[in-house]
Amino acid sequence: MGLRGLIPILAGGAVLAQGVYYATKDTKQLLRPPGAKSEQEFMSKCIRCGRCIEACPYVSLFAANDLEGAAVGTPILNMREKACQLCEDFPCVNVCPTDALSGIIKREDVDMGLAVVDEDTCLAMLGDRCEVCYSVCPLKGTAIVLDPRLREGDSIHTIFAPIIHEEDCVGCGLCVERCPIGPRGSETEDSKGNTECAVKIIRDREKAKAETTIRAIERNKTPRP
Repeated sequence: MGLRGLIPILAGGAVLAQGVYYATKDTKQLLRPPGAKSEQEFMSKCIRCGRCIEACPYVSLFAANDLEGAAVGTPILNMREKACQLCEDFPCVNVCPTDALSGIIKREDVDMGLAVVDEDTCLAMLGDRCEVCYSVCPLKGTAIVLDPRLREGDSIHTIFAPIIHEEDCVGCGLCVERCPIGPRGSETEDSKGNTECAVKIIRDREKAKAETTIRAIERNKTPRP
Protein backbone atom coordinates (compact mmCIF):
# COMPACT_ATOMS: atom_id res chain seq x y z
CA MET A 1 0.00 0.00 0.00
CA GLY A 2 1.36 3.36 -1.01
CA LEU A 3 1.38 6.57 1.00
CA ARG A 4 -1.73 7.81 -0.77
CA GLY A 5 -3.65 4.76 0.37
CA LEU A 6 -2.36 5.03 3.91
CA ILE A 7 -3.35 8.65 4.50
CA PRO A 8 -7.17 8.07 4.34
CA ILE A 9 -6.84 5.13 6.73
CA LEU A 10 -4.86 7.20 9.25
CA ALA A 11 -7.30 10.08 8.91
CA GLY A 12 -10.24 7.76 9.43
CA GLY A 13 -8.59 6.30 12.52
CA ALA A 14 -8.02 9.76 13.94
CA VAL A 15 -11.66 10.70 13.38
CA LEU A 16 -12.79 7.46 15.00
CA ALA A 17 -10.53 8.02 18.01
CA GLN A 18 -11.86 11.55 18.41
CA GLY A 19 -15.42 10.26 18.20
CA VAL A 20 -14.76 7.69 20.92
CA TYR A 21 -13.14 10.35 23.11
CA TYR A 22 -16.09 12.72 22.64
CA ALA A 23 -18.56 9.95 23.43
CA THR A 24 -16.83 8.81 26.61
CA LYS A 25 -15.62 12.12 28.08
CA ASP A 26 -17.65 12.93 31.19
CA THR A 27 -18.89 16.54 31.14
CA LYS A 28 -21.19 16.40 34.17
CA GLN A 29 -18.77 18.27 36.43
CA LEU A 30 -18.13 21.16 34.05
CA LEU A 31 -19.23 24.41 35.67
CA ARG A 32 -21.99 26.02 33.62
CA PRO A 33 -23.50 29.52 33.56
CA PRO A 34 -26.53 30.47 35.68
CA GLY A 35 -29.72 28.87 34.45
CA ALA A 36 -28.23 25.58 33.29
CA LYS A 37 -30.18 22.59 34.54
CA SER A 38 -28.92 19.00 34.35
CA GLU A 39 -25.96 18.41 32.03
CA GLN A 40 -28.09 16.21 29.79
CA GLU A 41 -30.76 18.86 29.37
CA PHE A 42 -28.23 21.63 28.90
CA MET A 43 -26.30 19.72 26.23
CA SER A 44 -29.51 18.88 24.39
CA LYS A 45 -30.52 22.55 24.20
CA CYS A 46 -27.25 24.45 23.84
CA ILE A 47 -26.55 25.28 20.17
CA ARG A 48 -23.08 26.71 20.87
CA CYS A 49 -24.05 30.10 19.52
CA GLY A 50 -21.78 31.94 21.95
CA ARG A 51 -24.32 34.62 22.80
CA CYS A 52 -24.06 34.06 26.54
CA ILE A 53 -20.28 34.32 26.32
CA GLU A 54 -20.53 37.61 24.43
CA ALA A 55 -23.16 38.95 26.85
CA CYS A 56 -21.10 38.35 30.02
CA PRO A 57 -19.84 41.80 31.08
CA TYR A 58 -17.12 40.29 33.29
CA VAL A 59 -15.70 37.89 30.67
CA SER A 60 -16.29 35.00 33.06
CA LEU A 61 -17.59 32.63 30.40
CA PHE A 62 -15.56 30.95 27.70
CA ALA A 63 -16.09 28.18 25.18
CA ALA A 64 -14.93 24.69 26.13
CA ASN A 65 -12.14 23.36 23.94
CA ASP A 66 -11.94 19.92 22.38
CA LEU A 67 -10.33 18.48 25.52
CA GLU A 68 -13.83 18.58 27.01
CA GLY A 69 -15.15 16.10 24.48
CA ALA A 70 -18.71 16.59 23.28
CA ALA A 71 -18.92 19.80 25.31
CA VAL A 72 -16.59 21.60 22.89
CA GLY A 73 -17.96 25.06 22.07
CA THR A 74 -20.36 25.16 25.02
CA PRO A 75 -20.00 27.83 27.74
CA ILE A 76 -18.09 26.97 30.92
CA LEU A 77 -16.36 28.76 33.79
CA ASN A 78 -13.02 28.43 35.51
CA MET A 79 -13.87 29.81 38.94
CA ARG A 80 -10.23 30.25 39.92
CA GLU A 81 -9.58 32.47 36.92
CA LYS A 82 -12.87 34.38 36.81
CA ALA A 83 -15.95 33.52 38.82
CA CYS A 84 -19.56 34.39 38.08
CA GLN A 85 -20.43 37.83 39.42
CA LEU A 86 -24.16 37.08 39.72
CA CYS A 87 -25.29 40.06 37.68
CA GLU A 88 -28.60 41.54 38.78
CA ASP A 89 -30.11 41.23 35.28
CA PHE A 90 -28.40 37.96 34.20
CA PRO A 91 -27.58 38.95 30.61
CA CYS A 92 -26.22 35.47 29.82
CA VAL A 93 -29.60 33.94 30.61
CA ASN A 94 -31.63 36.57 28.83
CA VAL A 95 -29.83 36.20 25.48
CA CYS A 96 -30.05 32.39 25.34
CA PRO A 97 -32.28 31.56 22.33
CA THR A 98 -33.04 27.95 23.29
CA ASP A 99 -33.67 28.08 27.05
CA ALA A 100 -30.50 26.08 27.71
CA LEU A 101 -30.10 28.84 30.29
CA SER A 102 -33.44 29.76 31.85
CA GLY A 103 -35.54 30.21 34.96
CA ILE A 104 -33.38 32.80 36.73
CA ILE A 105 -35.05 35.92 38.13
CA LYS A 106 -32.99 36.62 41.25
CA ARG A 107 -29.61 35.53 42.59
CA GLU A 108 -31.13 32.97 44.91
CA ASP A 109 -32.54 31.09 41.88
CA VAL A 110 -29.05 30.24 40.64
CA ASP A 111 -27.67 26.74 41.16
CA MET A 112 -24.19 26.36 39.66
CA GLY A 113 -22.96 23.99 42.35
CA LEU A 114 -21.94 23.97 45.98
CA ALA A 115 -18.81 25.34 47.66
CA VAL A 116 -16.72 22.89 49.67
CA VAL A 117 -14.01 24.14 52.03
CA ASP A 118 -10.85 22.12 52.59
CA GLU A 119 -10.36 22.51 56.32
CA ASP A 120 -6.83 21.11 56.09
CA THR A 121 -5.58 24.09 54.08
CA CYS A 122 -8.10 26.87 54.88
CA LEU A 123 -6.21 29.64 56.67
CA ALA A 124 -9.13 30.40 58.96
CA MET A 125 -9.44 26.78 60.02
CA LEU A 126 -5.71 26.65 60.71
CA GLY A 127 -6.02 29.58 63.10
CA ASP A 128 -5.11 32.56 60.93
CA ARG A 129 -7.57 35.43 60.64
CA CYS A 130 -8.83 35.18 57.08
CA GLU A 131 -12.34 36.19 56.04
CA VAL A 132 -11.84 36.51 52.29
CA CYS A 133 -14.45 33.94 51.25
CA TYR A 134 -17.00 35.47 53.58
CA SER A 135 -16.24 39.05 52.57
CA VAL A 136 -16.58 38.46 48.81
CA CYS A 137 -19.68 36.27 48.94
CA PRO A 138 -22.66 38.14 47.42
CA LEU A 139 -24.93 36.14 49.72
CA LYS A 140 -22.86 36.38 52.90
CA GLY A 141 -24.84 35.90 56.05
CA THR A 142 -26.98 33.27 54.35
CA ALA A 143 -24.82 31.22 51.96
CA ILE A 144 -21.79 31.55 54.20
CA VAL A 145 -21.37 32.57 57.83
CA LEU A 146 -18.43 32.77 60.21
CA ASP A 147 -18.58 30.52 63.25
CA PRO A 148 -16.34 31.75 66.10
CA ARG A 149 -15.09 28.75 68.04
CA LEU A 150 -12.10 27.72 70.10
CA ARG A 151 -9.41 26.10 68.05
CA GLU A 152 -9.42 22.34 68.55
CA GLY A 153 -6.99 21.40 71.30
CA ASP A 154 -6.53 25.06 72.22
CA SER A 155 -8.50 26.66 75.07
CA ILE A 156 -7.26 30.18 74.37
CA HIS A 157 -7.35 31.03 70.66
CA THR A 158 -10.51 31.50 68.62
CA ILE A 159 -10.90 30.68 64.94
CA PHE A 160 -13.56 32.12 62.67
CA ALA A 161 -14.60 29.07 60.70
CA PRO A 162 -16.33 29.62 57.33
CA ILE A 163 -19.52 27.57 57.26
CA ILE A 164 -21.27 26.93 53.95
CA HIS A 165 -25.05 26.67 54.13
CA GLU A 166 -25.89 24.05 51.52
CA GLU A 167 -29.41 25.30 50.89
CA ASP A 168 -28.28 28.88 50.21
CA CYS A 169 -24.96 28.56 48.37
CA VAL A 170 -25.50 29.06 44.63
CA GLY A 171 -22.00 28.08 43.52
CA CYS A 172 -20.97 31.41 41.96
CA GLY A 173 -17.32 30.71 42.79
CA LEU A 174 -16.25 34.14 44.02
CA CYS A 175 -14.84 32.44 47.12
CA VAL A 176 -12.68 30.26 44.86
CA GLU A 177 -11.46 33.18 42.76
CA ARG A 178 -10.37 35.23 45.77
CA CYS A 179 -9.05 32.50 48.08
CA PRO A 180 -5.41 33.29 48.97
CA ILE A 181 -4.51 29.60 49.08
CA GLY A 182 -3.44 27.72 45.96
CA PRO A 183 -1.69 28.41 42.65
CA ARG A 184 -2.83 30.85 39.98
CA GLY A 185 -2.38 30.98 36.25
CA SER A 186 0.45 28.73 35.12
CA GLU A 187 1.68 28.09 38.66
CA THR A 188 1.62 24.53 39.98
CA GLU A 189 1.71 25.53 43.65
CA ASP A 190 1.64 28.62 45.83
CA SER A 191 4.41 29.98 48.04
CA LYS A 192 3.44 27.54 50.81
CA GLY A 193 3.45 24.51 48.55
CA ASN A 194 -0.33 24.19 48.21
CA THR A 195 -1.32 22.72 44.87
CA GLU A 196 -5.05 23.43 45.20
CA CYS A 197 -7.31 26.22 46.36
CA ALA A 198 -8.79 25.83 49.86
CA VAL A 199 -12.32 25.97 48.47
CA LYS A 200 -13.87 24.57 45.31
CA ILE A 201 -17.23 24.41 43.58
CA ILE A 202 -18.69 20.98 42.89
CA ARG A 203 -21.59 21.03 40.46
CA ASP A 204 -23.20 17.83 41.75
CA ARG A 205 -24.61 18.85 45.14
CA GLU A 206 -24.91 15.30 46.41
CA LYS A 207 -21.29 14.65 45.53
CA ALA A 208 -20.31 17.88 47.29
CA LYS A 209 -22.22 16.91 50.43
CA ALA A 210 -20.67 13.45 50.37
CA GLU A 211 -17.16 14.91 50.10
CA THR A 212 -17.87 17.22 53.03
CA THR A 213 -19.05 14.25 55.09
CA ILE A 214 -16.02 12.13 54.18
CA ARG A 215 -13.65 14.97 55.11
CA ALA A 216 -15.36 15.33 58.48
CA ILE A 217 -15.10 11.61 59.20
CA GLU A 218 -11.43 11.49 58.22
CA ARG A 219 -10.72 14.59 60.28
CA ASN A 220 -12.28 13.02 63.37
CA LYS A 221 -10.17 9.90 62.89
CA THR A 222 -6.92 11.89 62.78
CA PRO A 223 -5.30 12.35 66.21
CA ARG A 224 -4.74 15.97 67.16
CA PRO A 225 -1.59 17.08 68.98
